[in-house]
Amino acid sequence: MRAPEFWHASSKTGRMLSPLSVLWRAGAALRNCGAGSPWKASVPVLCIGNLTAGGAGKTPLAIDLTRALLVKGYRPNLLSRGYGGTLQGPILVDPNIHSASEVGDEPLLLAETAPTWVSRDRIAGVTQAVKNAANIIVMDDGFQNPAIAKTLSILTIDGGYGFGNGRVIPAGPLRETIASGLARCDAVVIIGEDQRGLTQEIDNACPIYRARIVTYPDPKMAGQKVVAFAGIARPSKFYSTLQELGCEIVGTQDFPDHHKFDPDEVIKICDHAYQLGAIPVTTQKDYVRLPEKARALIKTIRISLEWEDANAHERLLEKLYVDG
Repeated sequence: MRAPEFWHASSKTGRMLSPLSVLWRAGAALRNCGAGSPWKASVPVLCIGNLTAGGAGKTPLAIDLTRALLVKGYRPNLLSRGYGGTLQGPILVDPNIHSASEVGDEPLLLAETAPTWVSRDRIAGVTQAVKNAANIIVMDDGFQNPAIAKTLSILTIDGGYGFGNGRVIPAGPLRETIASGLARCDAVVIIGEDQRGLTQEIDNACPIYRARIVTYPDPKMAGQKVVAFAGIARPSKFYSTLQELGCEIVGTQDFPDHHKFDPDEVIKICDHAYQLGAIPVTTQKDYVRLPEKARALIKTIRISLEWEDANAHERLLEKLYVDG
């Protein structure tokens, strides 16, 4: 799903749809009431979530914090719902066997760092992970799911997008109200420059940490002409990154979020790029959704997080260390 333009800022459309947001919130409240008491796992559970629909940096943050846990000697397993995949799980992701159409794109990226489980039933996924010797569970998403008790909940926010127009779906991008989300989280990580006054809006509701995305492109790409394409929530972020790297963007093509590319689409993109004397390039998430035989034709940009506070890992994860 691509975020509608009116989600980005206050608009007449958002105001007109606001009554429907009440229905969304009521439905969420009913689901939470019917869920009963959260199930408590035998190991600590770290949940990386967000308040908005679409990309806010959950997966890069989950990968970064998992690496920090590995350095500490823990045995983290990652858990994902596997959005966009067909497998229900619980299943241990094997990038050599599974495709994005089976397990979703994020789990394939997560599995490069630590054992990763896809499970629509999150309790079943945690149970299998613990049997796999996990002593900490890292959930990529699931903040709004009440089934499992979380030891530590961290919200990630895109500093350039913030909370959009501040309205709940369908009038805006919020999965729940800002107040209710902040009341349940232990910390917030703002990724990128805070261009939306988030620091003031969050105020003292919870601790705030700051990080930025850093890229690891092929150094030969600087100054090169590129045709960029992306099937993510906000492709413009990717195009801006390419411009910051010194690439000359001579063409772009947007696809729906989590789009499943077919060979003909990739061939057309490559032909267009070659006609312009350009390199076809996409995101890591899109790359794993490309047909395997087509991947050699496409360049990608690898990313990671860089923290403003060098001690952010220690301070963020302290609660897990104590409980673990």
